[in-house]
Amino acid sequence: MPLARDLLHPSLEEEKKKHKKKRLVQSPNSYFMDVKCPGCYKITTVFSHAQTVVLCVGCSTVLCQPTGGKARLTEGISVTCCKFCVLTGRVVSGCVVSLGSIWYG
Repeated sequence: MPLARDLLHPSLEEEKKKHKKKRLVQSPNSYFMDVKCPGCYKITTVFSHAQTVVLCVGCSTVLCQPTGGKARLTEGISVTCCKFCVLTGRVVSGCVVSLGSIWYG
């Protein structure tokens, strides 16, 4: 009797839903991203689950604010990393996400 799903080759959606320690290959939910300031265009590395307010080094603009889990990025911030690149370990060329008032992740 065949199984209803393949245990050795789970889909990316199934792996994202699982707890970080119950995945086929353990991987963290957190990641680092390069955030470009809209005012002075300096790039700052920000942790996805930052627990403090992150300010721009050049102009002291608020880049992200902490929440209960992932940090919320400020409106108008561009990020040069994507969750797909982090999950798969592959870098996609031209991976730039411009954010309005949405959450990254």
